[in-house]
Amino acid sequence: MKQYIIKRLLLIFLTMLGLVTITFMVARVAPGDPARAAAGEDATQEMVETLREEFGLNEPLYVQYGQYMKGLFTGDLGKSIRTQHLVSKDLGRYFPATLELTVFSLIMAIIFAIPLGVICAVKKDSLIDHLARVMSVSGLAVPMFWLGLMLQLVFALNLDLFPTGGRLGMLTEPPPAVTHFYLIDSLLAGQWDTFKDALSHIILPAVVLSFPALASIIRVNRADMLEVLKRDYITSARAHGISRARIVGQYALKNAMIPTTTMIGLRFGWMLGGTILVETVFDWPGLGQYAVQSAVYSDFQPIMGATLAIGISFMVTNLIIDLLYGFLDPRVRYE
Repeated sequence: MKQYIIKRLLLIFLTMLGLVTITFMVARVAPGDPARAAAGEDATQEMVETLREEFGLNEPLYVQYGQYMKGLFTGDLGKSIRTQHLVSKDLGRYFPATLELTVFSLIMAIIFAIPLGVICAVKKDSLIDHLARVMSVSGLAVPMFWLGLMLQLVFALNLDLFPTGGRLGMLTEPPPAVTHFYLIDSLLAGQWDTFKDALSHIILPAVVLSFPALASIIRVNRADMLEVLKRDYITSARAHGISRARIVGQYALKNAMIPTTTMIGLRFGWMLGGTILVETVFDWPGLGQYAVQSAVYSDFQPIMGATLAIGISFMVTNLIIDLLYGFLDPRVRYE
């Protein structure tokens, strides 16, 4: 197990090195002048050149790459031309909001998707099975930005059940920062009003973000449950008079969870990258909005920092998912 984890960590390092290199090259060859955008339209050429020199943009490409990699290994992700803040500090401000939304959305999807997948497999071709399959197709076909706008129109503007956007109300102070997740921090501080406010703000964007994941997990779990329920040991368990609930919950579901767990890990990465649209629609102050605004100004360092944060999170999650395989199936061996 230790050797496997070490190998995977080395693989993560090499993968991140490749990701950083590709992102660096793409960012540098993309059209746009970050120094000009940051200085403004009325800036003189001398002001633009000063900014370009300050941020090392006048150096050859290989020198810029070497300086960036040197800073990366020392924990320095550079400085944003747009905000004039260290990228590491900006990530510490925006990334927790994105991570909280993604984790909450994924948990919501898992809570609903796995029971629905099991029910659809046990009651194949029933009304609930047909409805769940329609939901699965819709979840992959409906654009997230359209679904977000419709939920805002119905539940926020017409019914006034949820706020239209933001992470907290304008009059609500953020809870003391412990985990930087407002839901958890407000509970730890005993601030119930803040918790209710944060929960009401996260519901709609979480529903939108979780809808494609819900559809995918239902489809995978249903398909694998149907396959497992046809196996000989399930038939033998039925012949021995074991209850249906025990067969489904203890024997079938555990064996069907490996492909489902893989889909959950993949969906986590896709959801992290897909928060851009959701954060834009719901004005969620997360990494997606930060990256989009940086891209408008051709601000390279924040874009690379955001890519790095999402990439590391995705790869670490995949490692955790792979380690869970041994718990779900003792036959799995790590080499």
